[in-house]
Amino acid sequence: MSLILGNFFCLLSVICIAVSVVKKSKSSLIWWQIVDTIFCVLASIALYAYASLVTNLISLLRNVLSYKNKLTNKITLVLCGLCILIGLYVNNIGVFGWLPIAASTIYTLLIFFTKNEQQMRWAVIFNLGLWCIHDFYIKAYPSAIADIALSIWSAIQIFQNHKKMGFFGLKSNSSEHH
Repeated sequence: MSLILGNFFCLLSVICIAVSVVKKSKSSLIWWQIVDTIFCVLASIALYAYASLVTNLISLLRNVLSYKNKLTNKITLVLCGLCILIGLYVNNIGVFGWLPIAASTIYTLLIFFTKNEQQMRWAVIFNLGLWCIHDFYIKAYPSAIADIALSIWSAIQIFQNHKKMGFFGLKSNSSEHH
């Protein structure tokens, strides 16, 4: 029963993410991501995935703070530290439990240090790849399928923008004038 319930919450999470990506305002996008994260928390509980539970709870806090415009660089770094420490402590599935911790921490730090769209797309693909492996392992199939679909979508965006920005966002604007 918990597998069915966990996958039901995963499906609701996927729906929220799909809604969030078409939102025009940042506050509306973040609000839908807050709802998405609540469903991820519930799925993690139902699927007994405690490291992802901690990761999602910390992500929920981060999203709420962001929604209220209270997220600072210092708070972001503290939340990353908490994600690592608490996530490793409660991890109950070995190496597979490390994946959401690594995904969330690395993604948060990459977004923290870059504003380049192309590099952010690569960060999304890396993040989703780690989550996908974890999601298949805990049998969160709707989430795993969504991870694959969103990775493909991000890769398409990278290839569509590579002439303007380079594959890794390192193309210099000055080289276009020579």
